[in-house]
Amino acid sequence: MPIQTIPELFQAAVREFPRPDCFSYRDTDGTYRDVSSDEALNRVRALRLGLRSLGIKPGEKVALLSENRLEWALSDLGIMCAGCVTVPIYPTLLEETIAFILEDCKPAAIMVSTEEQAAKIQPLRERMPFLREVVTFEPTRFPETLTFAKLLQIGRNLAEQNPPAPAEECEQTDPHAPCSIIYTSGTTGNPKGVVLSHWNFVSNVQAIRSIIRFEPDDRCLSFLPLSHVLERMAGFYTTLSSGVGIAYAQRMDTVPVDILDVKPTIMISVPRLYEKIYAKVLALAMSAGFPRKNIFFWARNLGIEAAELQADGKRPSAWMKFRLKIADALVFKKLRAKLGGRIRFMVSGGAPLNPKINKFFNAAGMTILEGYGLTETSPVLTCNNFGAQRFGSVGRAIPDTEIRIAEDGEIMGRGPQVMLGYFNNEAATREILDEDGWLATGDIGHLDEDGFLFITDRKKDLIVTAGGKNIAPQPIENAFVTDKYVAQVVVIGDRRQYLTALIIPDLENLREFARGRGIDVAGDEQLIADPAVQALFEGIVKRQNHNLPGFSQIKKFTLLPRELTLDGGELTPTLKVKRFAIAKKYAAVIAAMYPDEPEVG
Repeated sequence: MPIQTIPELFQAAVREFPRPDCFSYRDTDGTYRDVSSDEALNRVRALRLGLRSLGIKPGEKVALLSENRLEWALSDLGIMCAGCVTVPIYPTLLEETIAFILEDCKPAAIMVSTEEQAAKIQPLRERMPFLREVVTFEPTRFPETLTFAKLLQIGRNLAEQNPPAPAEECEQTDPHAPCSIIYTSGTTGNPKGVVLSHWNFVSNVQAIRSIIRFEPDDRCLSFLPLSHVLERMAGFYTTLSSGVGIAYAQRMDTVPVDILDVKPTIMISVPRLYEKIYAKVLALAMSAGFPRKNIFFWARNLGIEAAELQADGKRPSAWMKFRLKIADALVFKKLRAKLGGRIRFMVSGGAPLNPKINKFFNAAGMTILEGYGLTETSPVLTCNNFGAQRFGSVGRAIPDTEIRIAEDGEIMGRGPQVMLGYFNNEAATREILDEDGWLATGDIGHLDEDGFLFITDRKKDLIVTAGGKNIAPQPIENAFVTDKYVAQVVVIGDRRQYLTALIIPDLENLREFARGRGIDVAGDEQLIADPAVQALFEGIVKRQNHNLPGFSQIKKFTLLPRELTLDGGELTPTLKVKRFAIAKKYAAVIAAMYPDEPEVG
């Protein structure tokens, strides 16, 4: 019988690919603990029975407010096996946004990770009578909550009293019924709830598995938010259904250590991680003395040349192969070791990846497969794979998916992964989803002669200058972040006479630059104001402008003394720039770069 729902996908996976480390997590003593396929199945069964014992009925919604952890994954599967709908909520969201989501979808229960998260829910319970139960992954001071361990024990007791037959372990579910409502992070306004069905997810998983090969000993390190559709589909459902072991990073800031312990063969990330790794490697190379510095750049350039040949379907010569072996021994092998030494491939999504960075990792023997999609498409529409990869592109349409470009350049997608619609928002649904099933992505791009899709920018992010020029800011920003002294860039210029930029330096490398030149300042604000630092960045901007047409060149810039962050309200949970929020927050700084223009409102 074909697999059409998430519970069916899970049950087939644990039975067809049993492994002692189906899931792994870092325990309180700092060591990784494994959970076998059988134990995962038993816990999900117990969670399903526990939820039913609380009076949670099929079709009702259960919210998940938690960081990445084993309990998140098991809860999601337990919720769906109970015939309910999972509503994931980013733990970094402000309380008012969490309240909006809960009021909008009215879940019967919510599962939260820590006392900190439970404290966000407590003040809301009186005005939300629909929220009947709060389950906490960890014990808290709130007596009216139920612990995850207690819920598991309730379910286990019920299973012992009346053992369910395999056919009764999950509720019978319509594949086209909703299984999750994912509220988009959004860059402005309240989030919209994307309603996805079991078949939306499962069809996407099956399409990816048909074009990407997974191995029996593959292991994935999971660190992107499971609340985000990319990690949930690719780093959870796809890997689980392919027999890949999933290990959870303790936190985002522990990923470098977790990688060495887990030794993953697969990683899924947004471009920011790859940019940081590249910048770190570049900084180390630049600070190394002769001949190590020259060896690094020789190896990098040779590897990129070989990667470009391979992408064009050509084979490197015997002489190039010989030199690549030397480059690997001297440079690339050491880089792979820093990432655990077993990486087979990595996935990049959520935003465009600079082709130069992609080629570098490819040269180091760690292929990055860049793909494209949206929350509304579960999420994958296109992706590169080992048999068809083109740098700078996000690949071809995956099986059973159609891509076309509208007259204004907007990318349109159609396929079984396209959402059911926005929850409680038919008007918003009609704006992007037509009667023929074509979804307007909001992104601008083009297809080449071989069907590879290239993304230019977000339609709403396009800068239209006062002179009428349309400029995509992301390619400009991506070019800047390959410099070791640049961490982030935001290009400004909509309805302005010229482009400017907010540049956030890589402060670690910049401090090293200052020490090398005897610059002694009290803090980062004084550091970025130093004439030598300003001259350094003037040179960086000048070099980047050399590769841009006149109307796309950066005429002025301002250095900011700290990174844009999620907590600062400048980034979405998937680390995309909130341009509207940044324009508002740094309005005075931006205005100073346009002294002869009236304020843009």
